[in-house]
Amino acid sequence: MAVSGAMHPKNLLSVSVTKGLHVLGTGDALHPAWQKEWEPFLSNEAGICVVPTGEVEDEHRVHHLILAEDFGQFTQLRELLKSHSKSISTNGRPHVYLSGEEIAKRAHEVGALVGPAHAFTPWTALFAYHDSVASCYGSEKIDFVELGLSADTSYGAGIPDFAGVPFLSNSDAHSPQPEKIGREFNRIRLNGNLSVRCVFDSIRAGAIEANAGFFPEEGKYNRTACVRCFTQYSREEAQQHNWRCPADGGLIKKGVYDRAGELSRGTPGSRPPYLHLVPLGQIIQTVEGVSSPGTKKCRAIYDAFIVTFGNEIDILVTVPVSEIRAVHPKVASAIEALRENRVTLHPGGGGKYGTFSLIP
Repeated sequence: MAVSGAMHPKNLLSVSVTKGLHVLGTGDALHPAWQKEWEPFLSNEAGICVVPTGEVEDEHRVHHLILAEDFGQFTQLRELLKSHSKSISTNGRPHVYLSGEEIAKRAHEVGALVGPAHAFTPWTALFAYHDSVASCYGSEKIDFVELGLSADTSYGAGIPDFAGVPFLSNSDAHSPQPEKIGREFNRIRLNGNLSVRCVFDSIRAGAIEANAGFFPEEGKYNRTACVRCFTQYSREEAQQHNWRCPADGGLIKKGVYDRAGELSRGTPGSRPPYLHLVPLGQIIQTVEGVSSPGTKKCRAIYDAFIVTFGNEIDILVTVPVSEIRAVHPKVASAIEALRENRVTLHPGGGGKYGTFSLIP
C-alpha cells in the first residue's frame, strides 16, 4: 500500500549500491509475503547487509520501529501480536491494539530492539500523543530513537528522557529512486565484519559514529502550519487562533521545531556529529531549474556522476569539489556551498516539504 510497484528487493539492493549504502533495512518485516520475497536476497551479490526491520502502530496511533537479527524473530513477534491486530498479516505497518509498553515488551521478548519511529512528527509519533517516554513505554526501555526527516540531533539532545539513548537517522522509502532511498542514514562502528549480528550489536551498544540526513527545515512538518494552505504560525499565534487557520479554517498542526522546544531542558548532551545533506538528484534538479529529479536531463547528469565516482554518498561527502567540477561545474558549486553551510532554508510545515536556496 502507498508505495511504488517497483519496490522489490532486487531494485532496492541495486539502488543501495548506487547510493553508497552497505546496510539496508527491509521495512515491513512482520508481513509474511514480504519476508518470503526477501529470503533469496538476504545473501546477495551486491554485498549489502540486509537487516529485518518493521514498524507498527499502537492503539494510540503512535508508530514504533523494530529491528531484529532475523525474520524468525518477526515471525515469533507476529504470533505474539496477532490476537491484538486485524491487519498483522495483510498490512506492512499493522495497527496493533496494544500500548507502546506492551508492544515493546513483546519485541524484547523475542530479542528485538524497539524505539519510537520519527519521534517528533505531529500525527503518528511519540511526542504527538505523549510528553514523556515513560508515558508511552512505561517500564520498558527504548533501545534507540528515530529522529525523522523534520528533526536532527539538536532537536533531541536536550530532552532528558533521551539521555544515553542512541539516535538513528533513518527514513522509510516509498519508491526505489535514489533521491528516496537513504535520504537519511547512519554511520555505524562495527566490532567485526559486516553482518546482521554485528550491525545489530553495534546499534544495541549505541556505536553510532555519525548521523546524516536532511536539514530539519526541509521536512514537511518542521514548522507549525495550516494543513490546508500551509501558512506558518508561531506557537503563540496558533494558540491565539485556537489552532485553526484564520484564512481558511484549516487545522494548524504544531511543528517539530516547536514541539522539540517544549520538551528540551538544560544543556544538550554530547552526541555524534550530524551531517546535513541534500540528495544529489535534488541538487541537480535545483541547479538545472527543472521540475523533478526524475527528468531525462537530471537522470543523465546523475548517471554521469555515478559512472565517474561510484556512488552518491561519496560525491556528497568526500569527493574533492575540483573533481566534481570536471563533471558538472554548477553541481560542484552547489555541493561546495552545502559543505560550507552556505544555504538559505525555507522551512516546511503542515505537510509541505521545505526548500533551500544556495548562497554564492
